[in-house]
Amino acid sequence: MSDPVNTTPRRALIVIDVQNDYDGGNLAIQHPPFRDSVVNVARAMDAAAAAGIKVVVIKQLAPETAPVFAKGSHGAELHPEIARRKRDHYVEKTMPSAFTGTDLEAWLRANAIDTIAVVGYMTHNCDLSTVIHAVHMGFAVEFLSDASGSLPYANSAGYASAEEIHRVITVIFQSRFAAVLKTADWVDGLKTGTLPERDTIVASNQRALARNAA
Repeated sequence: MSDPVNTTPRRALIVIDVQNDYDGGNLAIQHPPFRDSVVNVARAMDAAAAAGIKVVVIKQLAPETAPVFAKGSHGAELHPEIARRKRDHYVEKTMPSAFTGTDLEAWLRANAIDTIAVVGYMTHNCDLSTVIHAVHMGFAVEFLSDASGSLPYANSAGYASAEEIHRVITVIFQSRFAAVLKTADWVDGLKTGTLPERDTIVASNQRALARNAA
């Protein structure tokens, strides 16, 4: 199936898991720093509301004994900057993708949404899962890279810093799955009608080969 091309996209802003456990809790976001990225999430929400774009807030929940996002815990609650802002729809989930086991797709279809702009956490987990899931269902996707974030991992496969994880995922997004841009550019685009740049796997690869050969 070909990618959707929207001259006048019908957007919804999808705010994924901006919860207290990511703000210095047991899954503290490191890159970009949470204190900076959450400001951009709030900015995107305000801009969406001003432009008449519907806002969907997603919340991850886990069993009461879980180390993060445990039901009823402070860490599972929405960050105050998100909780106090207007939203048009609210979704609770238990899996990485915001579409799995929820009514998100049905709600987007019912509201004639063809493009989702994704913000929130984590870039490499719930954002990644939601973005890819959305593309497979035919939605166009935008990803605000400074309104999201990652943390470092070390396991039997190796080590990756938060910066590496976030950077690599955004490069992969831009090659096929989403238009990647900064929050300020997204907000400006809402005002001017300018569509964000999209790319392809082949073009991204050819640029890399040319760069390596230089």
